[in-house]
Amino acid sequence: MRSSAQMLALVLVLCLMLPFVSAQNEPKINASDQIILPLDGSIKPVILQCNLTSAHTPHKESFWMKNGNEITNTRTEHRHTTYRITKPRADDSGEYMCVYTFDMAPNANATIEVKAKPDIIGHKRSENKKEGENATLYCKSVGYPHPIWSWHKVDGASNTNTDIDNSTGRFFITNRENYTELNILYLDINTDPGVYECNATNLIGTTAETTILRVRSHLAPLWPFLGVLAEILILVVIIVVYEKRKRPDDIMDDDEPVGPLKTNSTNNHKDKNIRQRNMK
Repeated sequence: MRSSAQMLALVLVLCLMLPFVSAQNEPKINASDQIILPLDGSIKPVILQCNLTSAHTPHKESFWMKNGNEITNTRTEHRHTTYRITKPRADDSGEYMCVYTFDMAPNANATIEVKAKPDIIGHKRSENKKEGENATLYCKSVGYPHPIWSWHKVDGASNTNTDIDNSTGRFFITNRENYTELNILYLDINTDPGVYECNATNLIGTTAETTILRVRSHLAPLWPFLGVLAEILILVVIIVVYEKRKRPDDIMDDDEPVGPLKTNSTNNHKDKNIRQRNMK
């Protein structure tokens, strides 16, 4: 009979050998190396490949996944499987995985990273607010790895950028994987208007976009009404000045009574005198 010490030693040996045996029994997959998408205009198809070189049990099928989600219409029974990206864009970057399934063993997989420079696909071109209100600027991107975000205010006169962070108490930046948001509280009409830039940077490259922030006065909605009121006042003043400067002669001519018209009896009398002279 083996002693307890011998049994313990045997168990320890088996535990140490178990990972080695498991590693020997794991399927082997040859996969493509990481790929960097060329986004400089020279668009060429990209082909991802995986090949199941060895497995101790027959495999059932294989399929492809992107960022943890299965890609439709990629299931096949072949040991060698490919996935083709016909027109690669930044949105096509991410973590791809070829997965092999087995009837009598756990699934096996291999990961291929497809990387690309960030591409900002959504942002506000401009934002119009009133002084004292809050403004929200944002940027959305695609690309992998996920970018590091930063915000700047652009000074066009000196061509310099001022970094923006959360230390002022009025500026608050919220970053997620492919999204960033800048909130500005209690807008100041003197200091806050201008051009704001969001910057997305990863290991492959950098992309930036700008937003124009305009801040109006509280009286801005009244300007149209005040403009109409000013035009009416000017028109009234012109009429009053014109009436005061009108010539007195024009006034008298308008008030002068029209002289008496000559009657028919007078005309008949003159005709009678003329006839009497002619008879003499």
